[in-house]
Amino acid sequence: MLRPRNRSWPLGRRILISIGPLLLLAACVDSTIQQVKKPGVAINDADAVVILARRHENAKETEAGFTECVEHRLAEIGGTLKVHPRNTFVDAMFPWFEPGTAPVTTDALPRLLDNPGVRNQIALTGVRYVVWLDGSTERVDSGGTMSCALSPAGGGCLGFGWWEDAADYEATIWDLTTASTTGMVSADVSGTSYMPALVIPIPLIARTQAAACRGLAKQLAQFLGGTPEEAIGSD
Repeated sequence: MLRPRNRSWPLGRRILISIGPLLLLAACVDSTIQQVKKPGVAINDADAVVILARRHENAKETEAGFTECVEHRLAEIGGTLKVHPRNTFVDAMFPWFEPGTAPVTTDALPRLLDNPGVRNQIALTGVRYVVWLDGSTERVDSGGTMSCALSPAGGGCLGFGWWEDAADYEATIWDLTTASTTGMVSADVSGTSYMPALVIPIPLIARTQAAACRGLAKQLAQFLGGTPEEAIGSD
């Protein structure tokens, strides 16, 4: 007598079919980049710019890695724009741009520039524009479940997780010659990352902070250097 064929699939295959489509997911990033420039502002490529992280009391400081990313990216795509190393600038201007003494608003700039030797020291650095970075990247939501086990026969993980990060940054440009704000650039980037796991977790990471860095640097290159968008290229 013939027995009915067992059509039940092994557990591993059923799991693979159930989460297989998730392996096709790609981390997604949404970006909004805005630029505001005061009318009549003319930027001279001969003047240098320095990228600094603004510090506020009782507020989260912009990540050092993000400040470095914007500085390096701007130096790469800024064409003739001169990007002065921030550490060199802060050391040369000691103690005027140290935490607790750096001006927070342009209202404090005239008082800073009235200090003996400050104008001359700024002139020696060649820096005319200070770009103050504000903001941070934060985890705003997450979900999913995942379990991992280890046995004499082996081990592995099973499940699916996701998380959403938001990168919100603003760059304010100060003109040290006129002691005024010339404009600002902002980046609002959100991204969802996924982590499906069938034995081995497979991270699909949304690079929200990297996208914010690229967007800000691109807009700053146009703002400060007048670099055409087609010359900068797309990411």
